[in-house]
Amino acid sequence: MSPIEITKENFKSEVLESDVPVLLDLWAAWCGPCRLVAPVVDQLADEYAGRIKVGKIDVDDQPELQAAFDALSIPTLVLVKDGAVVAKAVGARPKAALASALALDEHVVDAVA
Repeated sequence: MSPIEITKENFKSEVLESDVPVLLDLWAAWCGPCRLVAPVVDQLADEYAGRIKVGKIDVDDQPELQAAFDALSIPTLVLVKDGAVVAKAVGARPKAALASALALDEHVVDAVA
């Protein structure tokens, strides 16, 4: 599942009103560590497909959202569940370290078939 672009216009519907937790990647095109973490975010999106939604926020285009998440450094990854931030990780990390820092397995419940 490909990440979706999150803007101030779709933030409420895509993030705050989401039925599943939302992993947000706050990034910028000029940010080297952001480019390093992007494939990891894509892997998490695939691994948790159907159980989370993944969105990307370009901090250059969406400074209001950057400020709302107090993202002073990028990349910043934020897990939002039921409209509230439940976990936050700053900096590029390997996939296992990122999943652990965000406590994905604790916050993401398997869908019941």
